[in-house]
Amino acid sequence: MERLLVLKLEANGCEAEALLNGIPITRCDDARPRSVIPVHEYTLQGENRLELVIFPRPAAEPAAAAPAKLRLIATGHESAHLRILLPRAGSPVDEGSARSLGQIDWQPAADIPFLAPLSLTQDLTLPVSFPRWRWLDAPMHQEAPSAELHAQCAAFLATLAEDLSRGQTDVFMNACRLRTEELAAAYQRNVETERNRLREALLEGYASQGLQWPAPKAEELFLRPLANGRMLEALGPDGAPALQSAPDEEGKSWALPLRLAWVENRFYVLR
Repeated sequence: MERLLVLKLEANGCEAEALLNGIPITRCDDARPRSVIPVHEYTLQGENRLELVIFPRPAAEPAAAAPAKLRLIATGHESAHLRILLPRAGSPVDEGSARSLGQIDWQPAADIPFLAPLSLTQDLTLPVSFPRWRWLDAPMHQEAPSAELHAQCAAFLATLAEDLSRGQTDVFMNACRLRTEELAAAYQRNVETERNRLREALLEGYASQGLQWPAPKAEELFLRPLANGRMLEALGPDGAPALQSAPDEEGKSWALPLRLAWVENRFYVLR
């Protein structure tokens, strides 16, 4: 692949989140001031929406419970810069050597008041010709998921956790089949190679570390609507992926981010 479409986010003196077509891509703050991520699997033919959110809400905060916006005053030291770049493979990912396809900048002067979270958007057309992603046709959940859907998701995650904790991968791999196929298409990779890579990583984790995957507690599971409600991201109360392995002796654990769609009475992992 000669060209790799990437999103670049930089933040100074603030926390910032980047979204593409309603899907959160990455966050930056003073502890992690810069992030560069390929975004082929989130792009659309035709119009795309790039969004920069300054001081975003916690990822696992229900919209209905969100407090009123904060009234803040800029100090003159805060800034955030969001770019969609198209560098050539092997070239630096910066504005000097890559084609810039879209950008949003926020750098208020001192004493300028603003409300946070602050959302800035730009609509742009990207030079992509991928197949129509399946999440575009998933049912929409404009409001918070129902109690029934929440319970079904908790049961689905418990099944995945049980399968992985036995060193089995069939249930998880079947659930991720569509995701694997579309990521392979997005980055011009072989589907079977990608499927085998994921399966082998999971099996190696179980064989070498005896990874165990506790089922997420239903009362702690948060389903974050993405892409205008067409996907639901399974998160824990801290905003991290809900499906995580138990910590090893060094306190490290694996996390499996899951962005789901409810179609024909079952869950699919689409991203």
